[in-house]
Amino acid sequence: MSELQLSGGGAAGPKKVTGWTVLGCLVAFFAIVMGVNGFMIRAAVTTFGGVETESSYKAGLALSRELKAAQAQEARHWDVRAHVTPGSEKQWVEITARDAQGKPLSGLTAVVRFNHPTDRRADVDMTPREVTPGRFAGSAAPAAGQWDLVIELMRGEERVFLSRNRIVVKQG
Repeated sequence: MSELQLSGGGAAGPKKVTGWTVLGCLVAFFAIVMGVNGFMIRAAVTTFGGVETESSYKAGLALSRELKAAQAQEARHWDVRAHVTPGSEKQWVEITARDAQGKPLSGLTAVVRFNHPTDRRADVDMTPREVTPGRFAGSAAPAAGQWDLVIELMRGEERVFLSRNRIVVKQG
């Protein structure tokens, strides 16, 4: 009878875990975590479109001016209405402005903005033209979604009316 001998050309036994193996795995794990954190921090900082206040003091002064302007606006009792009509690519905006007696306001210019609620980089400005005294019209192309429609009526360089309204823009 013959004997069958197997020699060591096959698979070796289980690999031995040494201190160097554990150290290498630990260092690799933390290197991956730090790399992902670095990527996420960079992505967050470079894509942030939120609101920043450079000076709290100046913001406080601006708030005082805004409160006085709001009180003066309220005392005028103007009736300013806006109508937004969706189009295939642009939104048609029509504004009517009347005084306390219901007469059309003249001598004003209108400035309209579609302000994005979370990213001011997406804001869309619009300069409507005066169609008749107290009636302004124009178009802009904001993307579909929620927007703050900001209407300013100016007399020269002085803002005499400000309105902010949340609207939903739909593409017609």
